[in-house]
Amino acid sequence: MSTALSPRSERFFLLTLAGIQFSHVLDFMIMMPLGPILMAAFGIGTHEFGLLVASYSFSAAVSGILAATFVDLFERKRLLLISFALFALATLACGLAPGYSSLMLARGLAGVFGGIMGALIHTMIGDAIPFSRRARASGIVSSAFSISTIAGVPLSLWLANHLGWRAPFVLIAAFSVFFLIVGLRFLPELRHHLSEEKRAHLLSATFSVLGDANHLRALLFSALIIFSGFTVIPYITVYAVNNVGIDQHDVPIVYLFGGFATFISARLIGHWADKYGKVEVYRRVALLATLPLLVLTHAGVWPLWAWLICSTSFFVLTSGRMIPAMAIIASSAQPKLRGTFMSLNGTVQSLAMGLATTLAGFLISLDGSGKIVGYPLVGYVAVAANLLAIWFVSRIVMHGRHE
Repeated sequence: MSTALSPRSERFFLLTLAGIQFSHVLDFMIMMPLGPILMAAFGIGTHEFGLLVASYSFSAAVSGILAATFVDLFERKRLLLISFALFALATLACGLAPGYSSLMLARGLAGVFGGIMGALIHTMIGDAIPFSRRARASGIVSSAFSISTIAGVPLSLWLANHLGWRAPFVLIAAFSVFFLIVGLRFLPELRHHLSEEKRAHLLSATFSVLGDANHLRALLFSALIIFSGFTVIPYITVYAVNNVGIDQHDVPIVYLFGGFATFISARLIGHWADKYGKVEVYRRVALLATLPLLVLTHAGVWPLWAWLICSTSFFVLTSGRMIPAMAIIASSAQPKLRGTFMSLNGTVQSLAMGLATTLAGFLISLDGSGKIVGYPLVGYVAVAANLLAIWFVSRIVMHGRHE
């Protein structure tokens, strides 16, 4: 059963989750536009940069497996805020890292706690928001992606260009402390999932989740969506600067336009998904996403305005399909196992993210002039995974209608 919240409490609940998600998303997203700066600072290529991005994802995958053994045993608010505090410390450690290896270690620690947070946020939406409004709620929380691209990424890049690559991580740690205080004030306690019934053993809930065929279908669907996006996303900025001819100082404009557009579209897509059907809206948005995905990975030297049209369309549609998709995924879980399921889903998504980033890093390379070679092939791989997810979504049963 969903926890009943008053309209005002629900609004503060979702906005607070969006704020926490903002810190978490910005911490992950900032690595992509920092690519050219970090590659120059450490003297590394696309392979090493791909591993630096993937270290966060693989650590999040491991933490998701561990979290699945205990996440449904604790009250949601307390577990989220403890994970958030540790995440803030790990992000600060990124800003203080003296070199490439220590930065990779700090990124791994941030991934450990970020993975738990990501799963808990969507679990709490499923616990507290009725099915009929769940896609809209996901849209509000997903607006954190938009706000991070509108304000967070450009500000972080401005700081990086003027104060060095460490400054953005210190800024994100400061944001995290602020939203931690807000979370203490506005998040309700969620303990309805707690049961008097004792578990047979530590992994019993995990086995229960993995023993359900519908859960497995939802997890595969989740992996396909993430894989199709993160073969392309980590290298967009490097490709834009090295191949398309976008000036490094114009990169914040790209994220400003993309973020502003997704801020508007996320709310609309969430509303449409609740009104017209989550599966139908997902299919249409995901199908439309294939066009900018192909164009973006095949672009030559373009003026800034043409790149803005393509990259903004990519941001809107690639992130937009996640709104109905996450509502579908969260609603496929049995309510009493939702925390465990979403932790495992976080693991699956993180593994897909890490594998996609690593695979793309090996499919592409830098030629003698510094241009990326092999990006079109990455685009074809992403389209294939996206089309497979579109075909697969109808096989998932959503239990949430009856909560």
